[in-house]
Amino acid sequence: MSQTVTRYHALFESIRSRRRRPPNHRGLDLAAAYVGMRLRHRRVSLSWLRDQAQRVDGLAKDLKTHSDAALNEVVRETREAFVRGRVDDEMVRRAFAAVREVGRRETGEEAYIVQIMGAMSLYHGRIVEMLTGEGKTLTGSLAAPILAWRNRYLHVFTVNDYLAQRDAESRRVIYKRCLCEVGAIVQAMDESERFGVYARSIVYGTPKQITADWLRDQLRLNASLGNGGQLNNAWTGRKLLARAGEAGSPLSAHAAQGPMIPGLRACLVDEADAVLIDEGVVPLIIARARREDEMGAIYKEASELARRLDAKADYTIDQLRRRSELTRRGRHRVEEMASHMQAPLWRATRRAHELVRQALVAQHCYTHGHQYQIVDGRVVIVDEYTGRFLPDRSWEHGLHQAVEAKEGLAVTADRETLARMSFQRFFRMYPVLCGMTGTAADAAVEMEKVYERPVTVIPTNRPLIREAWPARAFRTSDGRWNAVVESIQQVHAQRRPLLVGTRSIEASELLSARLTARGLPHRVLNANFDKDEAELIAMAGKHSTITVATNMAGRGTDIKLDREAKEAGGLHVVLTEMHSAKRIDRQFIGRAGRQGDPGSSQVFVSCEDELVKLHARRLIAAVRGQTPSTPAQDEIKGGSRRRALAVFRLAQRRAEARGRRSRAEVLKQDDWIEKNLPGW
Repeated sequence: MSQTVTRYHALFESIRSRRRRPPNHRGLDLAAAYVGMRLRHRRVSLSWLRDQAQRVDGLAKDLKTHSDAALNEVVRETREAFVRGRVDDEMVRRAFAAVREVGRRETGEEAYIVQIMGAMSLYHGRIVEMLTGEGKTLTGSLAAPILAWRNRYLHVFTVNDYLAQRDAESRRVIYKRCLCEVGAIVQAMDESERFGVYARSIVYGTPKQITADWLRDQLRLNASLGNGGQLNNAWTGRKLLARAGEAGSPLSAHAAQGPMIPGLRACLVDEADAVLIDEGVVPLIIARARREDEMGAIYKEASELARRLDAKADYTIDQLRRRSELTRRGRHRVEEMASHMQAPLWRATRRAHELVRQALVAQHCYTHGHQYQIVDGRVVIVDEYTGRFLPDRSWEHGLHQAVEAKEGLAVTADRETLARMSFQRFFRMYPVLCGMTGTAADAAVEMEKVYERPVTVIPTNRPLIREAWPARAFRTSDGRWNAVVESIQQVHAQRRPLLVGTRSIEASELLSARLTARGLPHRVLNANFDKDEAELIAMAGKHSTITVATNMAGRGTDIKLDREAKEAGGLHVVLTEMHSAKRIDRQFIGRAGRQGDPGSSQVFVSCEDELVKLHARRLIAAVRGQTPSTPAQDEIKGGSRRRALAVFRLAQRRAEARGRRSRAEVLKQDDWIEKNLPGW
């Protein structure tokens, strides 16, 4: 295929993907769609998957006798059958058997029956739950080349650039022998490099990177089409290719270079709950700077005005919704102080109130070390779910500038939105969607309703023997940290490795200081030390090692134990605070007990934790008031402990429900965009 034809084909596929409209069911239609989805996938049951996997395993004996040349010929013939669409159950089994044998020869890893079951679930468009350590990377690499054969292009989504590069490189030998080229899209790549990577059969990347590149393609296409980027019936099929080839046509310039992404064909999502659920709250926005010189000084003035106001008398703060409201007295004081400002904008009363409210939110709802960190004189957002930096993201509607003004930093330019797309809408544009994670079951209903993909829980290869130690609750945060350090010291004395999870960078550094004061050697893994991530994870399973980590260690990491660690009792995971979703706790605890290894976990909470302060303040205050108040009796025990833990579980359920409502609101915004801005 010539390069010109390839570009036109990429343009055609890009526009065809753009025209694809994911269904937005409501009411009875939603119920009917859900039932229809269950009926369509009813054949792919666990018993059917196990039967198919065992049949695949039965083909292994014959394939192992093949020479390398003979195996390559089997792969070539099988790929050709998929490309031509001549596929039945027998051909699918043959394909999995061939790819499995390729993996065994190239990496020394032979997939277990349960991994074949997981890979076949992915091929049939399901979301798969496989516990930590069950080999999701190998499972994905069995399904990926077959999905790429059938759909021409496959995008594999991971939660960060490190995992995208790691998995693309580690699986390259398998994919190459399966006649598939692979590449990874990372932040550091320039546009010319990205074109080459997207042309490959299998592309690894993060949702942020690939969605942003897709939006940039659409912006360029809009400019080529004119008229607001509208597509009518004339811009379809062969007419599209013909008009793109005409000199002077609106698409000729766009076709000359071609889109970066040649259409959305199929995707496989690693850590599916993080990508499809957690990322669904915040849409991706492409923006450009504006009004830099004018607004910088105004944001700083607003921050200073906010500091002069009195809490309760002048304003109230809603920590849960991260909003502020000015009282009648507060509005009067803002207007009085604004009258002495020189900038004309302060004469607009409503705008003045808005700027001060935003400054109050920045000062009271966004905390250094929790929601953001200052890196090289810049405010960098910290992802709540992964604990990682998001260096190229910023908050909307002037909030980012308000935080910069609060910290006394140079205020960056305000930004104008050019394009916006939620990750929910983007992933629903793929005709073939599948994914895998260690905690899909907790979000099964939402995934099935939003993405119309059923969830399959794959059994473990070996029985799980990880012990869950009783959770401990404390009245104060200080009492909890003292108990955590004491527990770490006791387990460390047994020469067991420990992984200690914290919710924020600030908490990880606070705990690190306490461990240092006790003379306990340890390492810290948070966004400040992300360059050392691979080394820290490799060391975390060695005996007598203490690793303090944020959620960075909760996903995509496989902590392997050395012999002495296994003999001592395996990895012990300490969770110092419950998260806003149960599945995040499960992900972190799941670092222990992989593949039948010994291990244990324990959760510590305090009545001063953010989770209960935001979602069950009165209930936890009542429980706290029923317990002794002396420092020596800070731990809550007996019936009060049971009530306290029940409050935490209730708060977690409320937080999860709030998250679902937020994502539903994003979907409503998608519906509005679909209806009122059809060009997008």
